Amino acid sequence: MTGTTGDGGREERPTPPTLLYLMKQVELAVRAELDELTRPVGLTALQYTALTVLERHPDLTSAHLARHSFVTAQSMADMVTTLLDRHLIDRHRDPADRRRLVIALTPDGGRLLAQLRPQVAALETRMLTLLSEDEAARLRHSLDQCRTALLHPERTADQTTR
Repeated sequence: MTGTTGDGGREERPTPPTLLYLMKQVELAVRAELDELTRPVGLTALQYTALTVLERHPDLTSAHLARHSFVTAQSMADMVTTLLDRHLIDRHRDPADRRRLVIALTPDGGRLLAQLRPQVAALETRMLTLLSEDEAARLRHSLDQCRTALLHPERTADQTTR
C-alpha cells in the first residue's frame, strides 16, 4: 500500500503483520493474562492448561498430557511432580493396560478449575469484545480449521485435490 507525502512523493506503508505473527501475539497476551489469573492460586498458565486437558481427557499418560498441553516431556515431568504434591492430580494404573501409569484430575483439581472458570470466561469475553457474535463464531471455526490442517495434513491434501 502506498500513500502520498506532502511533497507529492510516494510514501511506503508498512506491510501488515502475518497471521502467524498476530496469532503468536494473541497467544502471548492470553498467556500473560492467564498467569495473572492463576498466580493467586499458585498455578502457572501451563499448569492450568494441563489441568483443563485432564478435565476433558482423563487418564492420559504423561507423554500424551505433554503433547496436549504444548510442553516438552521433561517440562511435563516437573509439572506432574508439582501438581501431584498439591493433590490436584493423581497417578494410577491404566485400567485398560495395567502396565501403564496414567494421570487424572483429583476432586481438588476440579474444584480449583471451577474456581478459576468465571475469570477465564471473562478473559475470553474481553478478548472477543470487538467482535460480533457471528465474527467470534467464524473465528472459532477458522482457528479450528487451521488446527486441523496443521495436525492432519492428509485432510488438507484431500481438500486441494477436489
